[in-house]
Amino acid sequence: MPQTRQQPEHHSGPAVQTAIGLGLAALIFSSWLALHIYAVFVFELTWSSLPLGLGIALLQCWLSVGLFIISHDAMHGSLAPGWARLNGAIGGGLLFLYAGFGWRRMRDAHFAHHRHAGLDGDPDFDVHNPDHFWRWYKTFLTRYFGWRSIAYVSTIVTIYWLVVGVPMAQIVLVFGLPAIASSIQLFYFGTYRPHRHAADPFGDRHNARSDDFSSLVSLATCFHFGYHHEHHSYPQTPWWALPRRRRGLAQSDTGFSR
Repeated sequence: MPQTRQQPEHHSGPAVQTAIGLGLAALIFSSWLALHIYAVFVFELTWSSLPLGLGIALLQCWLSVGLFIISHDAMHGSLAPGWARLNGAIGGGLLFLYAGFGWRRMRDAHFAHHRHAGLDGDPDFDVHNPDHFWRWYKTFLTRYFGWRSIAYVSTIVTIYWLVVGVPMAQIVLVFGLPAIASSIQLFYFGTYRPHRHAADPFGDRHNARSDDFSSLVSLATCFHFGYHHEHHSYPQTPWWALPRRRRGLAQSDTGFSR
């Protein structure tokens, strides 16, 4: 998919879409940052505080998924339509914060995914294991988590452990576990479920399916990225507008108008 300037959602102008997108991005990022600071520098892990620590890890996992989804919108220019540099700055910054990822490499790989979705040449797809979760996930990790990610995570862990003095068990719980879990969550709901081979064939060239989740469940699982066929059909639609896009398509199919 070539990097062209995307048109904003038809139901709102570019200024409105930008305001909503940046507002939600600021909310997700500030929530992630505040929780991270509390979890590392204020929270003290003990046996009695372990349930709270697990709750922190769970919420941090979900917010980490949100960081990646914001970066994904930035790749398509739908975070702030018409503001290419702003999309690149925010998307690149959040990708690096997420796992030390490089902006151009991830953006180019994602465009290749859209061009060759579910086929040979799709960096997100494992042609040898199209229906095997763990083998495909291993391929996914190998392709994306390289030396930069290892160096980034190692540096953060070393600083927190040896410089700040955070216990390793706490680092694993509130930093390591959410990072690993969020990658599994993103892969399962955003790659494996939509593009896995199953008994029912894909409907079109996008080789993608959508989950039949309610909007609330869709938000909780992967920030609406489970509405994946809608995303591939309308990649200019930001994550927060995918439920409306899905409802609009469903109404069109049944002959109703909005």
